[in-house]
Amino acid sequence: MTAHRNRVLMLLENCSYPRDTRVRHEAEALAQQGYRVSVVCPNAGGQTRRETIGGVRVYRFPKLPEGNSGSGYVREYLCAAAAIFALSLIVFVREGVDIVHAHNPPDVFFLLAPVIRLWGVRFVYDHHDLAPELYYARFGGGSRLVHDLLLLCEILSCRAADRVIVTNESYRDLAQTRARVAPDRISIVRNGPDETGDSCEEAHSEVVIAYAGSVGFQDGVDHLLRTLRCLISDFGRTDFRCVLMGDGDALATVERLASELDLQGRIEFRGWVQPEEVGEALRRCDICVAPEPRNPYNDRSTMIKVLEYMAAGKPIVAFDLIEHRRSADDAALYAQPNDVRDFARQIAILIDDPALRQRMGDIGRRRIAEEFAWRHQAPHLLEAYAQIT
Repeated sequence: MTAHRNRVLMLLENCSYPRDTRVRHEAEALAQQGYRVSVVCPNAGGQTRRETIGGVRVYRFPKLPEGNSGSGYVREYLCAAAAIFALSLIVFVREGVDIVHAHNPPDVFFLLAPVIRLWGVRFVYDHHDLAPELYYARFGGGSRLVHDLLLLCEILSCRAADRVIVTNESYRDLAQTRARVAPDRISIVRNGPDETGDSCEEAHSEVVIAYAGSVGFQDGVDHLLRTLRCLISDFGRTDFRCVLMGDGDALATVERLASELDLQGRIEFRGWVQPEEVGEALRRCDICVAPEPRNPYNDRSTMIKVLEYMAAGKPIVAFDLIEHRRSADDAALYAQPNDVRDFARQIAILIDDPALRQRMGDIGRRRIAEEFAWRHQAPHLLEAYAQIT
């Protein structure tokens, strides 16, 4: 790596830094290899406008309200993009930039590519989410015009990039078929978790079921609540409680649903929890759940929560989705997609079989240690950078 190719500007809109684990891992991996990394991102509240964390310079703009409709969704991203472009210009002038590394959503940063290339700057597109599918999943349908606009932006982002980074095989295949990106321009860098300490299953009077992740309308937390109601009403189980860690735009809705389903005393909403505290909480639970329903977005996406559950050595119950199976394999029991009664039945199996819980947890930990931990993913990121520097 030559000294004049090592200044990286990362663009992040839908989460703050260092709260986004994937972006933090990537930024730190590059910084440790001598890259000078700056991140432009929203302020999650209570953060400073500018600071340096672990050798990574962070520039923050005020977080904008999330869109709760199709037009609001587009407006949110366009306004955030304008703020990011403004801060990016400041970084360009003050520090210089050799590589712009854009994390989606939104998929509008391709607009920078023809401009920055005038100064010899490379463009990396890091494809976190399928924005067109996420739009339909989040709003239960929506405007075809908005969907098609998001699809066009995704295709243009892929085609504008000197390197496309994707999270799994499903996203790689779509980059090749939808955007016609050549295979040698695509790198798979998975959402690898940190390896954690030993798992522990404490003696509880009740089995503890844990959910740790975002609480958006596409995340299936409503399915989880109906599953818990089904455990009680259909299976007669009262020997469990559920801990839900996370926040998002659907949190108020699912809290009301928990009340309507009479789950008081069976579920605890903890809200946003620091990553290190999540790991500790997962190690002390008994069963972890991934209730994302089947749809074109969830079926193709790798959920970091599943990998974090495996790192903690915990058995998982999930709906039978393509990328869930690719990640967890035999570390999970799989329910028929979107069937909350079958989901409840799989949880009941694990409640009654501590030995099975232990075996599945061990399988998950081995898969993380041998394949999915971030230490296995970082070399793929560095190799992708080597192709353009």
